[in-house]
Amino acid sequence: MKCSEILLFASFCVSWSSAINIPSKEEPKKLKYLIDPPVFAEVSGRRGDNVTLPCILQTKPSHYKVKWTKLEPKHVGPENIIMISNAHAFKPYGRLGARASLRKAHIMDASLKLSHLELEDDGVYRCELINGIEDESVVITLRVEGVVFPYQSKNGRYSFTFHEAQKACAEQDGTLATQNQLYKAWTEGLDWCNAGWLVDGTVQYPIIRPRPICGGELLPGIRSYGPKDKRRDRFDAFCFTSQARGSVDYIPGSFSFEQAGQACERQAAELALVGQLYSAWYFHKYDQCDGGWLRDGSVRFPISNPRERCGGIPEAGVRSFGFPNKMTHLYGAYCYRKLEFVSFCKPQTPLHLSPLTKTWI
Repeated sequence: MKCSEILLFASFCVSWSSAINIPSKEEPKKLKYLIDPPVFAEVSGRRGDNVTLPCILQTKPSHYKVKWTKLEPKHVGPENIIMISNAHAFKPYGRLGARASLRKAHIMDASLKLSHLELEDDGVYRCELINGIEDESVVITLRVEGVVFPYQSKNGRYSFTFHEAQKACAEQDGTLATQNQLYKAWTEGLDWCNAGWLVDGTVQYPIIRPRPICGGELLPGIRSYGPKDKRRDRFDAFCFTSQARGSVDYIPGSFSFEQAGQACERQAAELALVGQLYSAWYFHKYDQCDGGWLRDGSVRFPISNPRERCGGIPEAGVRSFGFPNKMTHLYGAYCYRKLEFVSFCKPQTPLHLSPLTKTWI
């Protein structure tokens, strides 16, 4: 190849490389039919709440449909359609569709109402106007308020595959946490040295106080191992829960695990799940300086007012004694009672709380 040809080829490569690295200056498309951003770009609620995800038209095409979709993590994967509607009717789809309806506060309102929020409802939603020519969409984030708690197997540290971690969280009134939920928990003070599964299949852990035994003297933050093999790799779990529809209270005593369950039954209750105890601590500042059995066989106690004789740790939290021998007669019981609904078909009478119940969740 001649020298002139080499120079020409090099010049072409440099020009092409420069061209592909020039950031796009294209401005976001201005919507003609939908108001963007919506009234609220982010909506929050607790489990059991009813919420509205806003989607408002500024003008209406002659013929159109509105499609609501819950987007999968990172906007990949199959569409999770909630409903498709036109000016006259709507058709619901899937798990969310059964709890969804349109608000219809006025003729330009395409907002989505979701009733009885569940933990899995947290995420990103899309309202899409379809008229076959100029389709438009806006995105709204729904945040379920709650608390993240690390969870280990009774068999010890790093015992869960991804699917076992999912099951373990569900058994404790929770679900695997998202990246955003773990990050929020870290900003609120969660400092945990063991890595755990998140719902996206990654393994991470939050560190506020860097120390040699927790990944070295790196900066505080969320440490990540990245995606791991869901069937083969084993870690702990980071679970997420929200408010529960019941009350948690402590029964003092020196019970074995079986006796603790019987003590709760005598009060028309049952041993609390780990997620239910965390919910009482997080939402209602439950504070009890006594170890008590929970339904998974662990012994824990919630502290909202840290003090020297209650674990000696300066931060609030739920302390754990692990999984003692179930025949040990040293601990009380944390009991959970479901909230009973009052019938409105009969004259209402005041609710009388039993001695067991102190905090309605």
